[in-house]
Amino acid sequence: MGELSIATGLFLLLAAFFAGFVDSIAGGGGLIQLPGLLIALPKSDTVTVLGTNKLASVFGTTTAAALYRRQIKPERKILLAMALPAFIGSAVGASLASRLPTASMRPIVLILLIVVAIYTWLKPDLGKIELLRHHSSRRVQISIVAGAGIGFYDGIFGPGTGSFLMLVLVASLGYAFITASAIAKVVNVSTNLGAILIFGVHGAILWQIGLALGAANVSGAVIGSHLAIRGGSTLVRKVFLVVTVALIIKVGIDTF
Repeated sequence: MGELSIATGLFLLLAAFFAGFVDSIAGGGGLIQLPGLLIALPKSDTVTVLGTNKLASVFGTTTAAALYRRQIKPERKILLAMALPAFIGSAVGASLASRLPTASMRPIVLILLIVVAIYTWLKPDLGKIELLRHHSSRRVQISIVAGAGIGFYDGIFGPGTGSFLMLVLVASLGYAFITASAIAKVVNVSTNLGAILIFGVHGAILWQIGLALGAANVSGAVIGSHLAIRGGSTLVRKVFLVVTVALIIKVGIDTF
């Protein structure tokens, strides 16, 4: 991080820490970390900022996923069914990130996030306990489609990925919020790795900055994961709603 001033470096490390903390509980860390990078690196291409953000995020997300797995054991086939297509989808999305006008996606994303927030708010018992829906093979099919679609979206654009993953897992498949968060972390690791692969091949990652922020991201993820596991689905639901509303405001400002 030698090319950054001390103040800018500390600002980015703090942003990465809080991003890891929030992301480990309910997703949405990019709401903090990505804007921080855009502010601190105004001369860098947007694709390079996106790649650096993914590199920093994968460390915290992997840490959170590992910590969740010690306490929560979701179905392995659901993890694989969602994570593998998400990896492929993210790689494809990242390869198109610099070619497609992602600004045109903002109004659609804004509407979807509003729907997610309203739906979750109106159903206070949603995700409190685990009531799995559909038979096993149907859950796998839904996971594959959702993983590929959300992975592609995360690679090409990103905001709200955690919210969309959580809604599919809780509302469609019937997982409790805490289990959904554990699954979402594994899927997020896959989407980050898929994007990093593409961004790295094209030289669109500032490795020194990304690795330094990754360490801060891990610190936040450790604290956030332990807090989420202790607080259970009730805490995760509350943070999920706060993050989703914050995303609505952020995307709304960017859109209008």
